[in-house]
Amino acid sequence: MLENLGKTVIITGSQIPIFETRTDGKDNFLSALIIAGNYVIPEVCVFFNARLFRGNRTIKVSSASLDAFDSPNVSPICKMGINVEIDYRLIFRPCTVAKFTVQAKLDENVGVLRIFPNITTSTVKAFLSELRGVVLQTFGAGNIPTNRKDLTDVLREANERGVIIVNCTQCISGSVAEIYETGRHLLDLGVINGYDMTIEAALAKLSYVLAKEEWNLETKKSMIANNLRGELTSGKGKF
Repeated sequence: MLENLGKTVIITGSQIPIFETRTDGKDNFLSALIIAGNYVIPEVCVFFNARLFRGNRTIKVSSASLDAFDSPNVSPICKMGINVEIDYRLIFRPCTVAKFTVQAKLDENVGVLRIFPNITTSTVKAFLSELRGVVLQTFGAGNIPTNRKDLTDVLREANERGVIIVNCTQCISGSVAEIYETGRHLLDLGVINGYDMTIEAALAKLSYVLAKEEWNLETKKSMIANNLRGELTSGKGKF
């Protein structure tokens, strides 16, 4: 949403309310201020429990631990200890110089469909019928049941009428890859490889890309498959 970002944006919070004696909120807030005020990291980040993560790579992993967030496929950009340790190699910087803009409009017609062995065709068809973009949560490296022609037919039909479908793994870490026949078959159906994007990042990216009225369908599909803000490892950086 923040295009051509040139400043550091950090989101933080706490597991224990800030007015409680043992709150972690004060340290999180002060550390975030120190980083934002002294270092140029032109990304939207999440700071929690002495670590700074790229926002679009971050997931919440615990509702009870102070170590509540993690970035499974990318190391933290910064670790706060006695010293502030910034890994400058990880910072994602814009490829072009342009005016900062905010894309406030997002498409709401997106959703997440988690595949399971006995999912019915009618369920998948009904889910896809009202949406413009879908994140498909598949097994392992991006696989679906091999004996479900009825399922693949529904996915093919949805792709042909313009629904953008992104294939993401159900695993916390790792990537979708074309190493198995079922994974390659999804690509043949028009399903887009989500590589190692988190489900949250893929869903937000769909909302962002689908709202771009100046892009046609093929451009939108291309943008989904490419690396826009450091949200995936594979693909070319854009802006």
